[in-house]
Amino acid sequence: MTSQSSSGTKGERDALRREMTAAGCSVADIAVEMRTRFRIRPREAWRHAHGWTLQETAERISACPGQAIAADASLVSKWEKWPGPSTRRPSLSVFVATAAVLGCSVEDLLDLEDYRALPESDLRLLRHRQPEAPQPVEPIHSPAVAVPGTDDVLAAANESATWAQWAESTNVGEVALQQITADVQTLAGDYLTGNAIQLFGRTRQLRDRVFGLIEGHQPPQHSVDLYVSSGYLCGLLAWISSDLGNLRAADTQARTAWLCAEMAGHTELRAWVASTRSKIAFWDGRLRDAINHARRGADYHPQGSVGALLACQEADAWSRLGAADETQAALRRAAAARDNLVGTDDVGGIFACSPARQENYAAGAHLRIGAYRDALAEADCALDHLRAQPIRAYGTEAQIHISRAAALVGTDEPDGVMEALAPVLAMPPEQRLEPITRRVQELGQLMGSSRAASGSVTITARQALEAWCSDSAPRRLALSPGEGTA
Repeated sequence: MTSQSSSGTKGERDALRREMTAAGCSVADIAVEMRTRFRIRPREAWRHAHGWTLQETAERISACPGQAIAADASLVSKWEKWPGPSTRRPSLSVFVATAAVLGCSVEDLLDLEDYRALPESDLRLLRHRQPEAPQPVEPIHSPAVAVPGTDDVLAAANESATWAQWAESTNVGEVALQQITADVQTLAGDYLTGNAIQLFGRTRQLRDRVFGLIEGHQPPQHSVDLYVSSGYLCGLLAWISSDLGNLRAADTQARTAWLCAEMAGHTELRAWVASTRSKIAFWDGRLRDAINHARRGADYHPQGSVGALLACQEADAWSRLGAADETQAALRRAAAARDNLVGTDDVGGIFACSPARQENYAAGAHLRIGAYRDALAEADCALDHLRAQPIRAYGTEAQIHISRAAALVGTDEPDGVMEALAPVLAMPPEQRLEPITRRVQELGQLMGSSRAASGSVTITARQALEAWCSDSAPRRLALSPGEGTA
């Protein structure tokens, strides 16, 4: 077979693999020919020698026994091309798992570029690796027992010492972990008052850094801390994606956050992820799913304010279904959770339910079941709570004003609607998130079906609301040339 100067198409690689297989060549022979003919890196060559796609390889690596690796097609591609630009260095555990699924040694997956770029600590461990070969099984009754010599004893001790050195090593220390936790708390807090699109980029960068650390080596207790941080970061990305109108991307982020919570075995993170998934399902119209997610989170009996929020979210979904009794029952559970609150919120910010936020949920739920007087009282109470807070979340504040305006419509007081909406109408477009614009649209519909629908005040107000919704953060994101939230 003569070498060709070609990068190789899928059809060419498949034809080469079939030809060499028919000729009795091994997978290793095919991998060598793939590298030579198509000038590709060894990890990619071995994958093509098997005829696997990136996703098929990722699934095999993720299912590799004894390895907790969450791989996907994009990650496998970055591992294959490392140490080139826009790639990711595979950890030793990734090398071992990849070699296992491809049926080769780790050394078969490395070339000179890898050896130049790998850390010295990894190279030392690779040098101590011994080739694995099947060993004959001695009969259990065999009288022949090998007696170790002095050299064997010393060699075994050296092997244990080498392993202990690896086990004790770490790619992240206590100070770095504390800084990551502080950064997560900062991002969760900044989201209450900051630009959603800018916060998305910052959160994504930190998530990628934490993911990279998880793929390295650290003590188990440090791995747990990293999984918790990555879970909150994916949860925050899910929340932002939802607020920017991309519910599909939000659901994907939330599922990854749930995986992190499970890997860490962290009760409060599980509850917050369940809350995030309930929120996504609610705005996606999957109201029964929203109720089930909220109940699932409450079943963990978490500390902090998430218990109150989960009950509020259940009430929100029941009110959308028009189930007044279930709505009131859920709101009573929210109040009881607030009264019996134990502990504090680990992260805070968006991952905390303040009294103002709780009253806002109650007002919205009462609006949907027609309890306008209750909604008006709760909106006023929420504003009082908000004024007493050092940090005022613009999203919560906007929804409180919307609830107050809707309650005025419901109580036949249309003249006060525009005054109640003044802070909302003054919001810059980058703060007009999807839930806020949806609430404003619902308010316009309520005004259109009210007794004052034909009045000049109502007509003018509805026109102002329609114009306001036409320029929002999700619309600006959809028109931008960036990558968005997918």
